[in-house]
Amino acid sequence: MSKNLIRRVFTSLFLLSLLSLCLFLNKYSWSLLVVIASFICFFEFNNLANNIWKRKKKSIYLSNIISFAYLLLFFYSSYELYVSANKIVVIFVLLICIFSDVGGYVIGKLVGGKKLTKISPNKTISGSIGSFIFSLVPLIIFIIINYCAKDSFFKLKISFSTITLLSLFLSFICQVGDLIISYFKRKAKVKDTGSILPGHGGLLDRIDGIIFAIPVFMILFKYFFNL
Repeated sequence: MSKNLIRRVFTSLFLLSLLSLCLFLNKYSWSLLVVIASFICFFEFNNLANNIWKRKKKSIYLSNIISFAYLLLFFYSSYELYVSANKIVVIFVLLICIFSDVGGYVIGKLVGGKKLTKISPNKTISGSIGSFIFSLVPLIIFIIINYCAKDSFFKLKISFSTITLLSLFLSFICQVGDLIISYFKRKAKVKDTGSILPGHGGLLDRIDGIIFAIPVFMILFKYFFNL
């Protein structure tokens, strides 16, 4: 096992432990975690903007304003989901993002094949399909748990087909988010958004799908499904 893979595994375990602790502690710990993550992502994106536009200060300022405003939306959405829904719903969304990312990486590496887009040369069509397939794993897990507990799914009055389509749609949003950040990295001519996470690169590299999926999920359920 390579040293880089060992670092990736230990970093992933640490992040999952920290995420679980903050989620199950209370809304304040969850909010603090999201705020810290948002600030780190903001500065990492700012570095990308500086590399892309260099001396074009107006473009850099505009990108900073847009990214800051979006991260505020991300914070609001994360907090709103936690207090208006419940921890299980937040965990479900996070698991879809995580499994979608894992599926894209694993299937993409094992199968390979035709490239998905020029934006990110490492992304393949097989990896994208793997992301969609793996995004359904959390749904299967929660259905089994709810069946054994004889409880309704999330206690929401939505059909199985709807929640399945939602899982696939969130996987799509995660992949779009990944491609958007990959586009900016390609423009900035860098491999990673940062180096804060050993074996992984920047935090934005790891949660690019999440920061897009959570606001979309919150909007859908808040205003369309009346969560």
